[in-house]
Amino acid sequence: MSHIAIITDTDSSLPLELAMKYKILQVPILIQFGNESFRDAFDINNSTLFTRIDREGKLPTTAAPSPGQFADTFKAAFDSGADSVLCFNISSEMSATFASARQAASMFTGKRIEVVDTYSLAMGQGYMILAAADAVAKGASIDEAIRAAEDVRSRTYIFGALSTLKYIAMSGRVSQLAASMAGFLDIKPVLTLQNGKLELLEKIRTQGKSWNRAVELSVEKAAGRKIEKMAVLNVNAPDAARQFESLLRAALPCPDEIIITELTPGLSVHTGSGMVAVVFIAAK
Repeated sequence: MSHIAIITDTDSSLPLELAMKYKILQVPILIQFGNESFRDAFDINNSTLFTRIDREGKLPTTAAPSPGQFADTFKAAFDSGADSVLCFNISSEMSATFASARQAASMFTGKRIEVVDTYSLAMGQGYMILAAADAVAKGASIDEAIRAAEDVRSRTYIFGALSTLKYIAMSGRVSQLAASMAGFLDIKPVLTLQNGKLELLEKIRTQGKSWNRAVELSVEKAAGRKIEKMAVLNVNAPDAARQFESLLRAALPCPDEIIITELTPGLSVHTGSGMVAVVFIAAK
């Protein structure tokens, strides 16, 4: 049986224990504070990230892994006995990571490396990776594993609620005035994934109402179907994540096990501290 190595980037927010269980290699997004560079999820976490952001009053920059970083990881996979590589990346609509991985793949003549644009992020991307890993473990070919991942993507939904516009304002995506007015009015934007991009869906007053709206949208998309898998994401807000999980369980036929995990810094720097979100896969 051929050995297919599965690789991704840390914007998948795939918990390290799951990555280790399925032997998934992760290439880190880079977080840059001035001349200091940190590897997402390996060298920096959200607590450290936002402590520094709040102290310095500005956001770091983020960068896609270089082709060289991907090439090193591809080489390590082949050196460990892989016959081929399957690499899943955050949506190309949001990052240059996919392009970087493709450039790295072109360096390996005679080797099969399939680089997949997930058109997703966080555990939406993560669940695609896990579906592919499960398929490979059962003897699937690369093409079959990609189809399994794409099937999962077609049934995956993401809804989240920001706690503040402070960090988006720092990034320049909204004006400081708009952000301060939003804070005064207690506006909590609801986000979703549309066409491979994280988009503002609605502007809701108060945190409780934004959470309830995210749950309502989840109920609408589930449409009475069984939910196969679910994850609750958060940024520096584990208690809020558990409260949000309770709302979801009260409204939906949730699976017994719900993954509660943080967005990795490569993504959380854009959403800000306090965010919660749900990612779920509805049955066919």
